[in-house]
Amino acid sequence: MTKIDDLPIRDELRGKSPYGAPQLDVPVRLNTNENPYPLPEPLVLRIAERVTEAARQLNRYPDRDAVELRTELARYLTRTGGHEVTKDQVWAANGSNEVIQQLLQTFAGPGRTAIGFEPSYSMHALISRGTGTGWISGPRNEDFTIDVEAAVAAIAEQRPDVVFICSPNNPTGTAVEAGTVLALYEAAQAARADDRGALVVIDEAYGEFSHRPSLLPLIEGRPNLVVSRTMSKAFGAAGLRLGYLAADAAVVDAVQLVRLPYHLSSVTQATALAALEHTDTLLKYVEQLKTERDRLVDELRAMGCEVVASDANFVQFGLFDDAQATWQAILDHGVLVRDNGVPGWLRVTAGTPAENDAFLDAVRAVLKESKR
Repeated sequence: MTKIDDLPIRDELRGKSPYGAPQLDVPVRLNTNENPYPLPEPLVLRIAERVTEAARQLNRYPDRDAVELRTELARYLTRTGGHEVTKDQVWAANGSNEVIQQLLQTFAGPGRTAIGFEPSYSMHALISRGTGTGWISGPRNEDFTIDVEAAVAAIAEQRPDVVFICSPNNPTGTAVEAGTVLALYEAAQAARADDRGALVVIDEAYGEFSHRPSLLPLIEGRPNLVVSRTMSKAFGAAGLRLGYLAADAAVVDAVQLVRLPYHLSSVTQATALAALEHTDTLLKYVEQLKTERDRLVDELRAMGCEVVASDANFVQFGLFDDAQATWQAILDHGVLVRDNGVPGWLRVTAGTPAENDAFLDAVRAVLKESKR
């Protein structure tokens, strides 16, 4: 039987595994950071109306530049992100992963490098390799915050073309202070001052769940700074596959050099526009999830678990001598959480109150069983 490595694939892809999380049929699934609440019925009906309208013109290509959608995304960011942006500063794609891919295709690629501070979102490294970009793993402190001094030194030494900063960070849930971003941004520009500086990407996929304000205002006067967002989490629309970025208008112009023609379907644009009409309702779900997230933190700590303070819709908890065995034991109680490979730690997504109760009961049972 032919295997992947028997094929003439690129050397940097040999021996690698695709991104993925277990998809198991269990009563409670809290492993992929999805929003657990189905879309409200009025929004479902509005999506049906907008999609029906779009379907009447499916014989035509969609708006290649998604002007209406980018306008509404800019309005949403201006309202909630603490900084005014225009449609010319916003770009949208098929999930924030395609946003990241387009940025790497534009600003990185063969002969160039990107750095991220791990553990962090694994797709930054995977998409880097997929675009022929060299990947550099940067340092973190033991509490999973970024070691600013060490990070600045690594940037000065490695001179990366792209710097990824994930805030809140996945899988740890830790947010990044504005001062840290500014220090890394200045270091990246100084390291590549002979080549127009370096691109710095703030991945705010979980930004709406944070206790801290968005880092969006930092893009002002910094043409090499990008903020990436998604509708998968706060908007409860993981199945939509819609991500977007905000940056200097020149960055938006640049990524259009590599985007595929008509990369956002008419149906996708119609659905996203309908969701943006219901922002207030959807953000109320976010507040409920923040409350549940904080409850998970408190109750896990009360059980004696170590917990990383979270600004996201998930919680990293431990420490376990054998995280994989603990993951399996929790699964045996009907609850699926995530083993991200961070030694000693597991991650759980904040679900509905009933789902969280089931998870907490499972952990209590597992901890009790481990003491026998």
